[in-house]
Amino acid sequence: MAAALDLRYIAAPMVNQSDTPFRALAHNHGATLTYTEMLRPARLLSDPDYLAFHRRALESGRPSAGPVIVQVCGNDQDVIVRGARTIVDLCDGIGIDADLNLGCPQDVAREERFGAYLLGKKDWPVVQGIISSLSRSLSPPISAKLRLCSPASSTLTLARHLQASGSAFVALHARHPSARRRRQGAADLSVVKDLAEGLDIPVISNGNVRTWDDVLHNKDYTGASGVMVGETLLGNPYLFEGILPDPVTVSLEYLELCRTYPDTATLKTVQTHIRHFTEHQCRRRPWFSRFRKMLGQCTSLDEIEELLRIKLRRWHGLTDLSVPRGGLAIQGKRAITPE
Repeated sequence: MAAALDLRYIAAPMVNQSDTPFRALAHNHGATLTYTEMLRPARLLSDPDYLAFHRRALESGRPSAGPVIVQVCGNDQDVIVRGARTIVDLCDGIGIDADLNLGCPQDVAREERFGAYLLGKKDWPVVQGIISSLSRSLSPPISAKLRLCSPASSTLTLARHLQASGSAFVALHARHPSARRRRQGAADLSVVKDLAEGLDIPVISNGNVRTWDDVLHNKDYTGASGVMVGETLLGNPYLFEGILPDPVTVSLEYLELCRTYPDTATLKTVQTHIRHFTEHQCRRRPWFSRFRKMLGQCTSLDEIEELLRIKLRRWHGLTDLSVPRGGLAIQGKRAITPE
């Protein structure tokens, strides 16, 4: 049951960025639960290579990468249930097999009518039916991740329907589907608070987190059972420990996890993660553009490691990687804001 899960600190599902090494990194530094990226049930059923890759990624992380929710999407109950069955045995005993993705605002979700584009009231019966089918067909609990309905006040009504349909918990990214990035406005945490007060199942708050203090404020204000973080965690995967690590240190740790879990992250995914780690603190440094270009030209993990240990280490001013200077800083449980 959801009550058996530790829902306090959750790494959100992120397209091409919720790979096993990154999930393990987040788990090693305070995340109590992680998500896979959005998986397509129809492809799990029809594409053997796609299925094999995601099964390998899940299996290799058992149990060292920590508890994981497999996130699926779609609008066909039968396809979703059959697709979920192909990976339900690889959920590491966490009690959840699939997190129905209601919250994805990507163009493909709009075109194919799933994700946040099922939040219109006329589609609520579809959403309820999917939750109900999954909860009846599969033994692990089912949860729902959604964005704001329009009007926002109706989000609670939908969440109550999902609760009645069998959802074990609800995660709310309290922005409308059109708000693709933080700069388009703050998340409306008052709606998260309404859900936390109005539901009998756990509610997870997603949005408005850049530092450890934000995590604490978010939980205190909303009364949510936990906080889910996406974009900020990409830059600082130590966030839930209240630490801002040196970019060389965290990048080398991530590379080592890529070797621990081979063939679970593409080279492009690895490069993107390391760019995020470095950009989070160093995007205004005069050498950052050069570093980003050189990173993109690397053709192996060894080349990336050499770039980190020689170039980035020197540019960032590190003299001893065993005792990082200036990056691994803790003030109570607060992550220091990057430049």
